[in-house]
Amino acid sequence: MCGIAGLLRTSGLLPTDSVTVTAMTDCLAHRGPDGSGQYVGEGVVLGHRRLSIIDLATGDQPFVSADRRLALVYNGELYNYLEIRTELKALGRTFRTESDTEVILQAYEEWGTDCLVRFNGMWAFALWDSRNQVLFCARDRLGEKPFFYAERSGAFTFGSEIKALFAAGQPREVNEEMLDAILCFGYLPAPYTTYRGVRKLPAGCFLVVAAGRVEVRRYWQMPSFPAEALRTDTARINAQFAELFADSVRLRMRSDVPVGAFLSGGLDSASVVAAMSSHSERRVRTCTIGFEGGSDERQLARLVAERFNTEHSEAVVGREHAEGLLHRLAWHFDEPFADTSSLPSYVVSKIARELVTVVLTGDGGDEVLGGYPVHQSEKLASMWQQLPKPIRGAASTVSEAVLAVAIAAGVRRARRARSLLDGANEDFISRLERKQIGFSAAQRGALIGGNTRVRPAREFITEALAGCEAQDGIGLLNFWLHTVALPERYLCKVDRSSMAHSLEARVPFLDPRLVELMAGVSAAVKMPGVTRKAVLRDTIGRQLPEPLLKASKRGFDPPLAAWLERGETDWTAILRPLEQAGLFVSAALADAGRSTGEGRPPMGLWALSMLAVQLASPSRSGPAPQGAPA
Repeated sequence: MCGIAGLLRTSGLLPTDSVTVTAMTDCLAHRGPDGSGQYVGEGVVLGHRRLSIIDLATGDQPFVSADRRLALVYNGELYNYLEIRTELKALGRTFRTESDTEVILQAYEEWGTDCLVRFNGMWAFALWDSRNQVLFCARDRLGEKPFFYAERSGAFTFGSEIKALFAAGQPREVNEEMLDAILCFGYLPAPYTTYRGVRKLPAGCFLVVAAGRVEVRRYWQMPSFPAEALRTDTARINAQFAELFADSVRLRMRSDVPVGAFLSGGLDSASVVAAMSSHSERRVRTCTIGFEGGSDERQLARLVAERFNTEHSEAVVGREHAEGLLHRLAWHFDEPFADTSSLPSYVVSKIARELVTVVLTGDGGDEVLGGYPVHQSEKLASMWQQLPKPIRGAASTVSEAVLAVAIAAGVRRARRARSLLDGANEDFISRLERKQIGFSAAQRGALIGGNTRVRPAREFITEALAGCEAQDGIGLLNFWLHTVALPERYLCKVDRSSMAHSLEARVPFLDPRLVELMAGVSAAVKMPGVTRKAVLRDTIGRQLPEPLLKASKRGFDPPLAAWLERGETDWTAILRPLEQAGLFVSAALADAGRSTGEGRPPMGLWALSMLAVQLASPSRSGPAPQGAPA
């Protein structure tokens, strides 16, 4: 796991380009504290920061082929590198190291860009082919590792984080087209970023830079199927899932340094720990986070730790973390990011790094197995829309009246039931837009005002779903979650929070074999009735403590609304750079700073605050701010 950066000029390098790439990799030192290196070739400089995981002695980068034709910088892990290495040896190839880095380079020599389809892992890399004068860059299928790039003044620059591009001189100019999407989603779908001229390589894609041209190509797409083509052979599906999941965990435990696990107390992370325990001769080290003044799953996590005899550590995240870590997280994320679970993710990563260098996480389980409440609501919406229109109309009239009375009386969950009913009567894109974590459409309109340069968030949803074969709500939802929310929200959070502490996080649920298997499975199997993640419950779940299986789903989000209301932070002052930049309507910004509102606005406020801090910072490429609680 590392940080990569580089620069390519078709007209020949400038004398300062090597120094520039050093500055780019210096600001990525947190991603790779164990060493640095640089390759200078004809028109290209590749830079690298190393976090040593596999082949500690000879795995340094940039890695250059024996004939000096190829040079590679690489961020990630190739879990099946031993199997590919064996295949390449059978084809007559010899190896100088034991590293997965060399496997990537030699796989490219053997198969060209088609090598990507053979890889099982997470990666972002740049490979310079001096013979063909081609720069080949790629990102893994699900987007576990980031890759940003820009073209300016005859140069192509790239890096693991946007701050590396700023260090190369890329202007930090907010792209106003993106403002509604930022406020709605709390992040941006690839290939878009907050800044003009900065692009994000989409998951499952590679790019080729040749003769001054950049061409992006897709090598993998999330499978999607018409509802009638999905599998329903439950017993066979369960058997295949259990076998593949066990093998996925086994592969992701390959390491020359200590490996542990995040243990939230939820079904997914507990399943990972259960599988790890069966593959490990040592006690698995686990880490859990709780929240001051809010509910958490520490007690459930303890039951799992006791069941599998792990070496268990706990910590509590409080209000001071929310206020103190804002500047640190703004620096690490580079863009506004509304998901407040980045707070506990950052803290638990710090704790884990004191014990291990690699952790396995339960991320991806909800997407792969149908585990979110939105899966339930989408299934209910589908059932509702199958009713004849006259019946729906009559039922809506009665339900509206009943819910109005219930809401007025303060009946628990009445507002959620009202939201479900409203959504069920909308089209899928409207429902999906409504369920995003940022501000509501009305709040976004107030903040943006009459700015006609802003592109509606709805357009990003329509664009992202254009490649989906499914037309039913569940199929469209799964496609969105895998291709947009997973890489650019959940995995972005995991990457930035863990790499801030030089910790490598691996995600067993996102083994491509598991993803492709479950993409072809009917919701009737994944979620019989409204029971989420039935496949996991009926396989690995049988090993888990019963209270965990019966517990209702809880997110990893801290009680941010309560913390903000109790805190003494002047959020209006924090947001002032946004007013000074003229990006949003002043009165609406003041309202956002004074009130956390109901439900989603705390996340929207968090995203706005991060953007304000990022704009106020004199430099986005210097060292991380110090002094925040952890």
